[in-house]
Amino acid sequence: QVQLVESGGGLVQAGGSLRLSCAASGRAFSSYAMSWFRQAPGKAREFVAAIRWSGGSPYYADSGKGRFTISRDNAKNTVYLQMNSLKPEDTAVYYCAADGSYYSDYVGAREGEYDYWGQGTQVTVSS
Repeated sequence: QVQLVESGGGLVQAGGSLRLSCAASGRAFSSYAMSWFRQAPGKAREFVAAIRWSGGSPYYADSGKGRFTISRDNAKNTVYLQMNSLKPEDTAVYYCAADGSYYSDYVGAREGEYDYWGQGTQVTVSS
């Protein structure tokens, strides 16, 4: 079992930045692909970014390309999402998720491909 706890959300003005963190329990963290999803009010949860277990090949949804950066520190069992140039449409609850497949080179963008989820952290961007 893996437990994921997100932090770093908050209220920020448009154009500002936030860095989300997701701390994971368990020694298997370093073997899992990790991702960030988000869910805005009244909308379905959507993919934001993902990263391989090794930290390579970060993959982004078009909405975040050039503004968001996903990274991980396997020594700290933590994955990050640096968000710059935030827009009001980035307002959502942000979730991190772990793919329970060990050392997989596949990085998915669909919810069903992830086995473990955090409780989410709220990001609100004011105009």
